[in-house]
Amino acid sequence: MERKTNVKLVTISVFVATFMTAIEGTIVSTAMPTIVGSLHGMEIMNWVFSIYLLTNAMLTPIYGKLADKVGRKPIFMIGIIIFIIGSSLCGLAQNMMTLIIARAIQGIGAGAIMPVALTILADIYSIDKRAKMLGLNSAAWGIASIFGPLAGGFIVDTVGWHWIFFINVPIGLVLMGLIAYFLVEPKREKSKVPMDILGSVQLMFVLLTLLLGFQLIGDGGFDLKVFLCLGASVLFFIMFIFVEKRAKDPVIDLMLFKNSTFVIVNIVAALISGFLMGVEVYIPMWMQGVLGKSAGIGGLVLAPMSILWMVGSFIASNLMEKHTTKRVLTIGLSITLLGGIFLVLVPATVSFVWFFAISSVLGIGFGITITTTTVTAQSSVDPSEMGVATSFNTLARTIGQTLMVSIFGVIINAVTTSELAKSTLKVDSDVMNQLVNPHTANTIPADLLRPLRGMLYTGLHNVYVVGIGLIIVAIILNSSVKKKIVNE
Repeated sequence: MERKTNVKLVTISVFVATFMTAIEGTIVSTAMPTIVGSLHGMEIMNWVFSIYLLTNAMLTPIYGKLADKVGRKPIFMIGIIIFIIGSSLCGLAQNMMTLIIARAIQGIGAGAIMPVALTILADIYSIDKRAKMLGLNSAAWGIASIFGPLAGGFIVDTVGWHWIFFINVPIGLVLMGLIAYFLVEPKREKSKVPMDILGSVQLMFVLLTLLLGFQLIGDGGFDLKVFLCLGASVLFFIMFIFVEKRAKDPVIDLMLFKNSTFVIVNIVAALISGFLMGVEVYIPMWMQGVLGKSAGIGGLVLAPMSILWMVGSFIASNLMEKHTTKRVLTIGLSITLLGGIFLVLVPATVSFVWFFAISSVLGIGFGITITTTTVTAQSSVDPSEMGVATSFNTLARTIGQTLMVSIFGVIINAVTTSELAKSTLKVDSDVMNQLVNPHTANTIPADLLRPLRGMLYTGLHNVYVVGIGLIIVAIILNSSVKKKIVNE
């Protein structure tokens, strides 16, 4: 008797794999002060996070192509193996540079796990059930955002920071066993057309220079290194287009970009993911810097967003069975816009309790919007290109996040620096860093706290005004989407 995929166990495996990669960010953030104290590398601490995201994004489209070409199962397992190796090396690191290199390897593995996981879900579920599964899968991110800091603190306090990485090893090995045995893929005919190696390398250089350029903007604003990186990215992109037009089996088929629905939903996903970074990064800053609350409160007010994101995904699933993509996205974007407007209109002195309501509204809006763009990106292409389409959707969201977190950083720094320069307060620019840190804010004289909090509020206000602009652009773009999602 021919074996078939055990849908339930494979689905659970995908959820666990998503959780394993999602929790990396939150659990490492919690442990970072201890890690820095142990390895002595405060000045390069940001690269522990940045290099992971960078290598992750660089390899995502390559894995998507390989998943279409040789199968989901082998690529998914290769990603897990690399992730396990990277995690082991992170745990063994004895200095900061070794940790950063190990995190780069970890990111290379993670670049396969997320997009291929979403592609596996698309393979084993029909369109009418897919959005619900994506909603449950996104719940892994919500659970990770709540569980990660708690687990990170517990592990660091008990067995030591090394184990926040070592714990991935047994989980990864179990996942490999489950996927190896319970995911049954049809045999694929071996392609006689060679892999587009040159195009893959060009694409990696495009993403490397682009994302590195925006990372440098976030680190220190615009300078020669930024312009060199972005200029190189444009040059590599032109070369990439030239190579892909002549490739027999391009890593990204340029014909996909003649599909207006595919292009628009991915741009919408990038814009909304950019706004999401403004929410995730700066609402905690609002809680701590403007309202003077603890870091715990800063994270807690985002919990409803993580939980209701799943609800939004279920709503999207029901809506997509009855309505066009345009209408479903209009509903999701309108709810997100409402949350954004609240962030712009609330005064600096508003109670933190209101942010639970705002976070809830945004969670539903993000859940509907991101789920709809993912399902539409998958269903608007031929099944043979679903891996590429899914990985490109993941990449679009990553680029949107990377770009906007850098731009938001430039905005808030420019506004607060300008406000300080115009004020009569005799303080240095480092005072804003003290303000947003609950441990140092109490060292600032009481007569300075009120005006400094007002300056930070002005900066945050400008961030959310720009955020609303992103949502409005997404709504305008969405008006040209014509595809109706049907149960195919």
